[in-house]
Amino acid sequence: MAFTQDELKQQVAKAAVEYVKSGIIGVGTGSTANYFIEELAKVKNKIDGAVASSEATAQRLKSHGIEVYDLNSVDALDIYVDGADEITEHMHMLKGGGGALTREKIVAAVAKSFICICDETKYVPVLGKFPLPIEVLPMARSYVARELVKLGGQPKLRDFTTDNGNVILDVHGLTIQNPVEMENKINQIVGVVTNGLFASRGADVLLLATSNGVKTFKR
Repeated sequence: MAFTQDELKQQVAKAAVEYVKSGIIGVGTGSTANYFIEELAKVKNKIDGAVASSEATAQRLKSHGIEVYDLNSVDALDIYVDGADEITEHMHMLKGGGGALTREKIVAAVAKSFICICDETKYVPVLGKFPLPIEVLPMARSYVARELVKLGGQPKLRDFTTDNGNVILDVHGLTIQNPVEMENKINQIVGVVTNGLFASRGADVLLLATSNGVKTFKR
């Protein structure tokens, strides 16, 4: 039986709710994360609230009556649930298609466990087919773009302003064989806030929606 991509996202969102126990949880941004918020709303009495990785997610959580906490007021998060634009068997991810990569990376850093939820189209052998998003301070845009060309990429400015007031360069044409090294190298470029490689801190659990049900992978 063939499922639509939306049906797969719904399946995996339901599977992720099983990991919600209590306390405050981190919630990601994007279409799959939105399905998770719908499912989370059904069990909101189990938790104290959530930390959102974007303004859009914060508004969606509040609309379901889920209290949203500022990350600075939270010492620890048991779990962070978010999607990915690409993920490999090594649990390295490429994220940021929705533009919330910096806040996503910060919330993920605080969480004890990162639970990645996505459908099988996002499961890839090598990262880079999806353009790599990089959040950049506006005054450094041209400089950073020139440095990215030296790394073999073709940066393109996205018509978008992040929640932090910065710009995003989407880098096309990269085949990322060593994501940890590439993540660190790009972050060393002056003017880069962060990039969409989640490799130094990858996913701990991958819930992958397939036509044969949700498969679970653990690091």
